[in-house]
Amino acid sequence: MKKSLYFLFLLALLFACSKNDDGNIDFGGLNPIEVPPTDNSGGSENNFVPCENGFAGVYPCDGYDQLGRISLNILNATSANDIWGWTDMASNREFALIGLNNGTAFVEITDSEDLKFLGKLPTATTSSSWRDIKVYQDYAYIGSEADNHGMQVFDLKKLLNVTNAPATFSADNRYTGFGNSHNIVINETTGFAYAVGTARNDMYSGGAHFMDLQDPLNPQAAGGYGASGYTHDAQVVTYNGPDADYAGAEIFIGANENQVTIVDITDKQNPANITGIQYGNLGYTHQGWFTEDQRYFILGDELDEINFGFNSRTLVFDMLDLDNPVLHATYLGTTSAIDHNVYVKGNDLFLANYTAGVRIMDISDIVNGN
Repeated sequence: MKKSLYFLFLLALLFACSKNDDGNIDFGGLNPIEVPPTDNSGGSENNFVPCENGFAGVYPCDGYDQLGRISLNILNATSANDIWGWTDMASNREFALIGLNNGTAFVEITDSEDLKFLGKLPTATTSSSWRDIKVYQDYAYIGSEADNHGMQVFDLKKLLNVTNAPATFSADNRYTGFGNSHNIVINETTGFAYAVGTARNDMYSGGAHFMDLQDPLNPQAAGGYGASGYTHDAQVVTYNGPDADYAGAEIFIGANENQVTIVDITDKQNPANITGIQYGNLGYTHQGWFTEDQRYFILGDELDEINFGFNSRTLVFDMLDLDNPVLHATYLGTTSAIDHNVYVKGNDLFLANYTAGVRIMDISDIVNGN
């Protein structure tokens, strides 16, 4: 049965246009795989396009329809690199939050075939190819690689009453406890945020800055962790996995360029390193995500395809013992495109690739390495 995802149009936009994470890397050595086709529909916007005979319009597809599309021209930007979402629980209206080179765009996707561009929040300082957004309660928290950007705080309730779209919004607050960042991570269970990928010469060596969001509009500094060096991306969970030694602990699992770092950050003033994971044919440890039972951690390495010449590789680690993770399985894709970000929802793994779109994989039999 054919599936449709309300956010697929944004995934396609994001992964076709996103910048590579390391501006110093030469990607010319890797031949383009499935180069995004030219869309001659006018470059503005279009809505539902069914997946027929392997294409939704000009875009290759397999079992997923295009529900909608908005171009960068409409968003008044030259590139996009990140996306998150927010649902207003009172009205069930849904919104996409899109990181652009020059700010953050807000698109209502309640009716996935009638997308509404509501407006933009401009960057706090200068333009940057990297901008990351996360949500806690009804606030968006936005970091960027732009110099001295800090973290913008934006009240998402403003999106409910936009009368003259597209509007130009203002931030409701700005946290300046750090300058630039590559990602913002939030544990919604504990109400703490973590800025990672900050300046390598700051007090945490590019590691995680901890922030308390008990007052969501006014984040407060709450310590940090830098003993393992620069963290590019991370996930933070309140642990409910199979290792009873850490039941209820707040666990930070970071992609630290040359290893995966696992840290117990329950005590914010005394974070405790648990272990680091290294693996063969390491290129650049980029990003990963737990399965929902927290038994497995699924990791993408950004540069292994370029450095070692094999197809897109995704690594699965068995986290039965957090002190001693072991490589459980390796998945190789059908192209040599670079795998970028992975997310898990139920038994589905969403894998975004440079120049090869997004792939959705069934992980219901991951225990057997499938």
